[in-house]
Amino acid sequence: MLLYRNIFMNFVIAGIVSLLFFAGTAAVHAKTVDDAAVYNSVVTSKQLSQEVKAFYESTNYKPVWAGKKNSNRAKALISALARAGDHGLPTRRYKAAELKKALAAARRGTNSGATEVAATIAFLAYARDLSSGILEPSRVDKEIAIAPPRRAEQGLLAAMAKSTGKGFLAALAPKTPEYKRLLEEKKHLERLIGSGDFGAPVPLAALKPNSSSKNVVAMRQRLTRMGYGKLGNSPSFDDKLKKTVQQFQLAHGLSADGVAGKGTLKVLNVSAKQRLQQVLVNLERERWLNFSRGKRYIMVNITDFTVAIYDNNKLSHQTRVVVGKGTSDRRTPEFYDEMTHMVVNPTWHVPKSIAGKEYLPMLKRDPSALAKRGLRLIARNGKTVNSANMNFSQYSAKNFPFAIKQPPGRRNALGRVKFIFPNRFNIYLHDTPSKNLFNKQVRAFSHGCVRVKDPFDLAYKLLEKQTSNPKGAFQTWLDTNREQYVNLEKPVPVYLTYRTAFFSPKGRINYRGDIYGRDKTIFNALAKAGVVLQAVQG
Repeated sequence: MLLYRNIFMNFVIAGIVSLLFFAGTAAVHAKTVDDAAVYNSVVTSKQLSQEVKAFYESTNYKPVWAGKKNSNRAKALISALARAGDHGLPTRRYKAAELKKALAAARRGTNSGATEVAATIAFLAYARDLSSGILEPSRVDKEIAIAPPRRAEQGLLAAMAKSTGKGFLAALAPKTPEYKRLLEEKKHLERLIGSGDFGAPVPLAALKPNSSSKNVVAMRQRLTRMGYGKLGNSPSFDDKLKKTVQQFQLAHGLSADGVAGKGTLKVLNVSAKQRLQQVLVNLERERWLNFSRGKRYIMVNITDFTVAIYDNNKLSHQTRVVVGKGTSDRRTPEFYDEMTHMVVNPTWHVPKSIAGKEYLPMLKRDPSALAKRGLRLIARNGKTVNSANMNFSQYSAKNFPFAIKQPPGRRNALGRVKFIFPNRFNIYLHDTPSKNLFNKQVRAFSHGCVRVKDPFDLAYKLLEKQTSNPKGAFQTWLDTNREQYVNLEKPVPVYLTYRTAFFSPKGRINYRGDIYGRDKTIFNALAKAGVVLQAVQG
């Protein structure tokens, strides 16, 4: 009897323990229902990367967006997504309105897991687009070899989870003054589009100072709308208007003669809508380079035909350049690298493509063509070949077996100095004996490399960090008339860019022509991604 009583008591105790265990488990599940929902939605999601899933696993599937505790962070996200168009981003991509409703429902315990996943997908897309660009540059154009600074998804989520949201989301955008000014220009253009654009176009009949006509009135009105001051409605082309026209010409890369000729008027008649497209494209370019460019860096703007040195983000040196022709095999690419050295009195090793396509036809017509130009024909054994009595008709651009070199000297195609930043394109900056090209307004004549107007001044500026007498040191190397390699003690970042909307040091917006058609290609890609032009009324 005692045995049966003990067995019965054991069953009772075991039952009580089981009830307590299941009750405790149920209580735990009741407290963590959001976590369980997040777990189910995250692990079964086909849209989330393994990196994102690893983040949620590391936090025991704690929600970042769903639930009352995360309401401030969720509201900050919705607010940012709703205003994504302010940055020229594809607002529809983030589905802010739908997500707002879903997050409100999730706070009431409805579908919290699926909403958490949707919010994370929207956040990661927005963070990526705003911090490093909407597009993959090289997919849009193979000549844009720029790798945007994509942040790891796990790191983005971890940082966001530790913040209240608003400050972190705002900090994703580039911090450069250029980006902020472009945003202001975007708003300005949107207001103009909403209230009549820049006004009526000006007829293309040339307008000269000291003349008078109704077309001058139209030009005054258009320049006023563009932000060149209140110019009134006088039909007289006076000195004040001439100075304003010169300002406009300088800001658009035109010869500043103060005459409103056909070329100037064509640029003046470009619509606010077209300018807005340029601004949107250049906002995207700024996002592609959203990282520290260094205390000292070199910036080539292909469309402005200039090279500049910046020290602590301030312009310290600038000069004109010649860039690649607009043909497909000669355009200067966009990329960045580090300048490591310069070569004083360089030898020009003629690229194989130029040797076969340009010099071989000359040799077929005149075997002494190279000697007349100060070049040498080099055999595969490295020895110089006398081409005067050779028959070049047997060769084509594909099977031409010789190299062509030009020794150092004043006639050298690279001039007296070249600046090297090793890259797969074999692009560099260099001097040139063809100085007359720097007087052209559009300076796209090279095979892709960048010719510098004042290369000695550029060399002095680069050397000032490592010698007390940069001019003297450079002249010593130059006077040897022999090829000299000069290392930079500290490599300098070089950025080859294509900025068609940018600001002068004094803060005026500048626009340049789309010489290679890249603006058009990029804008079409942005539009395909969902970027739209906005017009603001009032």
